Amino acid sequence: MIRSLRIARRSAVKMRTQIGNQMDALVLTAPADLRERLRHLSTDDLVSVAAGLRPGAVTTPAAATKLALRGLAERHRLLTAELDQLDLELRRLTAGAAPALLALHGVGPDVAGALLLAAGDNPHRLRSEAAFASLCGVAPLPASSGKSHRHRLSRSGDRQANNALWRIVIVRLAHDPRTRHYVERRTAEGLSRRDIVRCLKRYVAREVFLVLRGRSLAASTP
Repeated sequence: MIRSLRIARRSAVKMRTQIGNQMDALVLTAPADLRERLRHLSTDDLVSVAAGLRPGAVTTPAAATKLALRGLAERHRLLTAELDQLDLELRRLTAGAAPALLALHGVGPDVAGALLLAAGDNPHRLRSEAAFASLCGVAPLPASSGKSHRHRLSRSGDRQANNALWRIVIVRLAHDPRTRHYVERRTAEGLSRRDIVRCLKRYVAREVFLVLRGRSLAASTP
C-alpha cells in the first residue's frame, strides 16, 4: 500500500512542479501590465491570483495568457488536494507500521515510507547497523590521498532511502539545536559542510536502524 501511494505521490509532485515552472514562464512572457502585476508573487500567491483571473474573450495576448494561467492554477490546486490526501493516507499507514520511525525528528510520511520500503525489500540487510548503512548508501569508504585522511559515502545502495536520510538531515540542520551544535563543532575541526552532511547521514542511518529493529535509542544522535 505504501509503495502504491508513493508512486502516485512522486508523479503528483513532479507534475505540480512542472506546472509552477510553466506559470513562471508564462508570467515572464506576458504583456507588460500583467507581468508587472504577477512577477513578484510566490508560487502559492501566483496560483491564488491566477485562479481568479477573468480573461473574457480571448482576442488579445493578455486574455490568452490569463486563460492559460487560470487553467494551470486550477490544475495546481487539484494536485495539491491530491497530495494532501496521499500524505494523509501515507501518515496513517506509516504510523501503523512504525510509529517510532514517524516520531523521529525530520521524518514525515513520505520519508518514513521510503525507509520502510527499503527495509521491507531487503530484510536480510537489517542483520546489522553496518549492513543497513550500506543498503542506504551511507557506509563510509576510505578516500585518503597523500596527507589527507578522509572518508566518503558509498554511491551504491537504495537511492530513495539515501535521499530520505538526506531530507532528514536537511530538516535537522534547519531546526534541530543538537544538529546545529554538531555542525559548529565539526566545522571548527576543519570539516567541510559536505563531509559533515555525510557524517550526519550515517548517524541518522544508525538511528533509523535501531527504530526499525525496535531497539532503544540509547546513543545520542546529532
